[in-house]
Amino acid sequence: MGIDLLSDRIARAQRKCDRARATNLHFLQAEARLFLSELPVSARIRRLLLLFPDPWPKLRHRKHRVLQPDFLSAVADRAAPGCRFYFRTDFVPYLEDGRAALAGHPRWELADEPLPFERETVFQARALAFGSCTARLRVAGGSLVRPRG
Repeated sequence: MGIDLLSDRIARAQRKCDRARATNLHFLQAEARLFLSELPVSARIRRLLLLFPDPWPKLRHRKHRVLQPDFLSAVADRAAPGCRFYFRTDFVPYLEDGRAALAGHPRWELADEPLPFERETVFQARALAFGSCTARLRVAGGSLVRPRG
């Protein structure tokens, strides 16, 4: 499931999906928090990739960043055991803040893992450098359920 606020990015992703003849991908124009709140209770997230969200670089605008403790809690509420959360940005201060938010959240812990795939995005092509971090969902008692495979 791909989610974005901008319809042109949804359309571009859909064209790529159609060219690849991928039938298991779906795209939705939505705000991420609203999408999470509307998911059926039985739906569980096994892997979430947050790729190049708007960094809202001005200090007074940072409250608009998607990677906030309330968003991390909402994802954790919908996450399957061992869920992986991948975050990538080309804005170093957002990467640092994102790592701090994930490390400081009681339901997530940072993991030294690469992204599950590496394909250059349009944002990566425009960026001089970018960084990423990965977190995995903690389970009750602080132990970690590792995925099979």
